[in-house]
Amino acid sequence: MPADNMKIQGTVIGLTGQVAEVEFKDGKPNVGDMILSAKQPKVKLSVYASASANRFYCLVLSGKIYLCRGYKVYSEGKKLEVPVGDKVLGRVVNIFGQPVDGLSEGEFADKISIDKDSTPYSQIITKKEIWETGIKVIDFFSPLIKGGKLGLFGGAGVGKTLLLTEILHNVLMLKEDGKNKETKKRVSVFAGVGERIREGQELHEELSERGVLPLVALIYGPMSENAAVRFMTAQAGAAMSEYFRNEGNDVLFFIDNVFRFAQAGSELSILTKNIPSEDGYQSTLTSEMASFHERLVSTTKGIVSTIEAIYVPSDDLSDYGVQSIYPYLDSIVALSRDVYQQGLLPAVDILATSSSILNPQYISKEHYDSVIESLSTLKNAESLERMVALVGEKELSVENQKIYKRGKILENYMTQPFFVAEDQTGNPGKYVPLTQTVEDVRAILSGAFDDLEPEKLLFIGSIAEQK
Repeated sequence: MPADNMKIQGTVIGLTGQVAEVEFKDGKPNVGDMILSAKQPKVKLSVYASASANRFYCLVLSGKIYLCRGYKVYSEGKKLEVPVGDKVLGRVVNIFGQPVDGLSEGEFADKISIDKDSTPYSQIITKKEIWETGIKVIDFFSPLIKGGKLGLFGGAGVGKTLLLTEILHNVLMLKEDGKNKETKKRVSVFAGVGERIREGQELHEELSERGVLPLVALIYGPMSENAAVRFMTAQAGAAMSEYFRNEGNDVLFFIDNVFRFAQAGSELSILTKNIPSEDGYQSTLTSEMASFHERLVSTTKGIVSTIEAIYVPSDDLSDYGVQSIYPYLDSIVALSRDVYQQGLLPAVDILATSSSILNPQYISKEHYDSVIESLSTLKNAESLERMVALVGEKELSVENQKIYKRGKILENYMTQPFFVAEDQTGNPGKYVPLTQTVEDVRAILSGAFDDLEPEKLLFIGSIAEQK
């Protein structure tokens, strides 16, 4: 690494897509070092990998139009830095720390490198405590663990971003009494990776209207950006989360979405001439996922709870890019196109949803027993679905009719009007405490609502609304 203020001179010898091959004769930069140009400040590259003894593949973050063979660049041994601190809360920035929300262009005083911090392993802690979201189907079947990771899996247009936004709103601003009185110690970081600009704009407007924005720092690398920027946006978001955690905050980190991070890495891998692995993904996918997720840990200083949206290409959960994310998650919420087409919101496939915290050691016995019995009822009701489609519900035995109807009641009860999507259900948003959800499910399973039409339970909060 060069000494302070010492520049290592380099020459661009090749350019393929968003990857430049740069030769350094009088010294070598480190992976992650920024490569700049004395002629053009818009030229910004980052060392990605070694190409040979004196040549390095560098990600072209900006200014590609100015690059050509023989172009002179230099490195001072500095890393890419992102803004942090209170001033970045309520703002939207890109990986260069530039505001993209149309507000003040002023500089952010505090900046940190996007490299992983050096947290000692002895300071890392784990918790098995539920962080309520007020969303019935999540709190009951796949609770968010404080300091854990929750994944929202689903194909295009089934409501991943909507559900993610509702969780952000509820956890930061609402409690059982409707107001969160501890927001001072809670902040959120949102990393938009490879999604549409329209979705980022809508999220910003929604957070602003709901009064959540002052507690959220947003960093965007949208679909329109090149693969290098999209890949590094996820790392930059993780770095911001590490900073707020080290400042003693309980951090809620959102990323939408992790599959686009994997996809960007795949694009860069091809450009750097690496031989692909399974399903055409990069051979380094597993290590990239590990490196990213291992940053999102809780320490003795603060908590980082992670919620990840994961796009499922062609609704195929067996896709290798999707499968590479599973090992790092504590809770899994699977969104289904079939459920979405039934008009249920959120469109969660309950039987494909799970959580490692569903254990009598961590949740109440009543909650645990209710989950097991609910899953059994739903599974049995699903097995009766084909028979009902062929001969009708009334042709089932009395016992099977009871099971089938309770399954439908449970499915409909798990729908819910969202604060951030009141226009979709026509009902005001509802926050339902976990204790209330467990009580309602116990009542449903006991047969207390067998005489009620399942449609009556669509888009309500507590079942008491139908008494």
